[in-house]
Amino acid sequence: MHPRHLLAAFAAALVAPLALAAPASASTGGTPDGERHPNVGLLVSYTDTGRYRCSGTLVSPTVVLTAAHCTDGVDGKVAIDFDSVIAEAPPSPLPVAADVDAGYTQTELEKAGYLSGTPSTHPDYSDFTDPRNWNDVGVVVLDRPVSGIAPASIAGLGTLDRIKTSDLSKTLFTAVGYGTEVRKPDNGPQKPQPMSYPLIRRYVDMPGQKLTPQILQTNGNPNDNKGTGGTCFGDSGGPVFYQGRIVAVTSYGYTDNCRYLGGYQRVDITAAQDWLATFGL
Repeated sequence: MHPRHLLAAFAAALVAPLALAAPASASTGGTPDGERHPNVGLLVSYTDTGRYRCSGTLVSPTVVLTAAHCTDGVDGKVAIDFDSVIAEAPPSPLPVAADVDAGYTQTELEKAGYLSGTPSTHPDYSDFTDPRNWNDVGVVVLDRPVSGIAPASIAGLGTLDRIKTSDLSKTLFTAVGYGTEVRKPDNGPQKPQPMSYPLIRRYVDMPGQKLTPQILQTNGNPNDNKGTGGTCFGDSGGPVFYQGRIVAVTSYGYTDNCRYLGGYQRVDITAAQDWLATFGL
């Protein structure tokens, strides 16, 4: 569930019933999404270490694509909300499980107005230990199908491999999610830091930096003249679009201020697509 060494998984812990690391323009410099990506939703769940939030994408009426570290070790059901604006300011509207050790139930989530689903984790997820077999891919299978939202499409096998190495830094990728906003606080020390609110969906454009058989890496500096920023805590599992299709999901970052390189698990590879096919994708 937790990354090792220099990597920080981009899931956001929700302290008690209210504390949330919030979105910064899909995190660090970006744009409020509105209804640009209505198929990207907020995911909230419990593990034995607390309550967390991630992002994910509806890819069929009953399946939400996300990251493995957002589904691994989850207790009970996952809450899903496709609203673009969750909360502009405290208090948190997110539901609290009646039994936090057991996690959410379908009944309590539906009563609270949320969708519910069962998480599933790629069987070869390496928990951030093996770069050659990263496999940070997960899904949430919804208890009831979603209507009124068009699912996003997953890119075909090897889509990213067709980008020339010399063109990668000139290529923009769009990440979407509910990640924490990194900015200076209203008072106190003026060092930029992840802020709790607003909790909204945002998108950001990022230039490519590196491509491996498992990972797409991008530059996430909001001052980059080629892009508008990067992803941060809470964006985990959110989609990375290229030419209108999902090529990766948000996986990790290198710094706690989310202003450097970001890592994204490819879903245009055989290891991901063979497993996703078992869900009818």
